[in-house]
Amino acid sequence: MFPLTIFGFVVDGWVLFGFAAQFLFFLRMLVQWISSERAGKSVIPIAYWYLSFVGNTMLIVYAIKIKDPVFSTGQFIGFIYYSRNIFLARKGSSDTNATNETQ
Repeated sequence: MFPLTIFGFVVDGWVLFGFAAQFLFFLRMLVQWISSERAGKSVIPIAYWYLSFVGNTMLIVYAIKIKDPVFSTGQFIGFIYYSRNIFLARKGSSDTNATNETQ
């Protein structure tokens, strides 16, 4: 069954994995767009950061598999950025919860 050749491109399990990673990365923008439309202003929900992190992690794995140093480096930088934003968002949530509990 695999690999397949479609329009001259070889499609195997790793290519499908890469497409799945890219799809998750796309979903983050869809989630952000829908959230902003609902709020009537630009917002970045926590789901945006989690989808970014998971999609990015999968893309790093794919980039390493295909042995592309440019792709790997670029994705690794994003990994640091998305990890930090998840940390800050979770820290902000716990600070808010602590403030609400003391009031």
